[in-house]
Amino acid sequence: MRVPALIVLCLLAPLSSAADVQKRPAGTPKLPPGFDIEKMSDPKEAAKAADWIEKEYAGKPTESAKMLIAILRGLKADGSNGWFGPAESRYTWAWLTKRCGLDAKAAAISKEQFQGSAKAFEQLDRDGDGRITPGDLDWSDRNPYVQQAALITRLFRRMDGNTDGELSREELDAFFKRVSGGKDFATAEDLRNALIPRGVGGFAPGDAPSTKVLLKGFFASEVGSLQDGPKVGDAAPNFHLGTVDRKEEVEFASLMGKKPVVLVLGNFTCGPFRALYPDIESIHRRHKKDAEFLMVYVREAHPVDGWKMEQNERLGVSVKQPLTLGERTKVAGQFCTKLKPAMRVFVDELDDRVGNLYSGMPGRLYVIDANGKVAYQSGRGPFGFRAGEMEQALVLSLLEAETK
Repeated sequence: MRVPALIVLCLLAPLSSAADVQKRPAGTPKLPPGFDIEKMSDPKEAAKAADWIEKEYAGKPTESAKMLIAILRGLKADGSNGWFGPAESRYTWAWLTKRCGLDAKAAAISKEQFQGSAKAFEQLDRDGDGRITPGDLDWSDRNPYVQQAALITRLFRRMDGNTDGELSREELDAFFKRVSGGKDFATAEDLRNALIPRGVGGFAPGDAPSTKVLLKGFFASEVGSLQDGPKVGDAAPNFHLGTVDRKEEVEFASLMGKKPVVLVLGNFTCGPFRALYPDIESIHRRHKKDAEFLMVYVREAHPVDGWKMEQNERLGVSVKQPLTLGERTKVAGQFCTKLKPAMRVFVDELDDRVGNLYSGMPGRLYVIDANGKVAYQSGRGPFGFRAGEMEQALVLSLLEAETK
């Protein structure tokens, strides 16, 4: 099926008139009169547009409006500002202490106080000190564990040369040779030079996007979704899709009411998603008997006709944004060949209905509880794509289901 011409026009054409604004998909942020992407390369024009949008939302912007404002203000895409928001979870410290019959002000939960299995306790005791504390449930960027995990992830991605999420001996050797510069050893300075990004905004040479590229990617739902998606406590939106091999279809609602469901949304051209996806597979192996897992393949984040990544080019991950369902299915097949997912992979329609329903571009994770309600929504990928945080929410969701 080929995308209707009107949809192509809506997704790809620059905003330059009131008529263009009316053609935009649902969720498009409010825009100032005469908004023109071509003019936003001028920082003064971009700042004026951002001021107008902020005023229109009166301090309560949608997620997509926050992203647009951040792009217009030239803020770094590093997860520290309105570009990508934090995760939302039902499972707070107050929720867990209440379940264990403790006051929300309790400093810790011991093994004896914990109302659950020893295995669940061990998984929730993130720092391994023999008790669960608020810090174990804290996934903010200020948390020491999260900071250390981010450094390790950066190191891993530098060493994972083919970005398949698996580090081989050959890749380790190649990384050592690159870092050491031909020496028989590597120093801390060598590592710092290799791991601390140099270049515009921390991007590798050739990968830093212009404001124009980012804006086009934004309105095409490549760097983010225009719709906000369900909130924690909302019923999970239903959808009907076919698998990448076209051998199976699923009605998402049919999975509800039995056990928790993990929903993964992502795409092939997002390098961080490729690198971190094997973590999701590890979680799938640990919990596949107790929860349903499925992935929905969504719109490409870095097609060669959009925000092109030089690293993708070097690795042969070079695809245009699919214009037919067959083309998208073919690229999803490439993803499956490279990453070898064990969970079922379904392909979103060309109108991005599921990606929009769940605000899933370029990547996102959800835990749906046994009653079909959203219990956890990750931050937007790649910076909000934290497999460990999702697994913790899943463990708590399974804990919650035990008492019902």
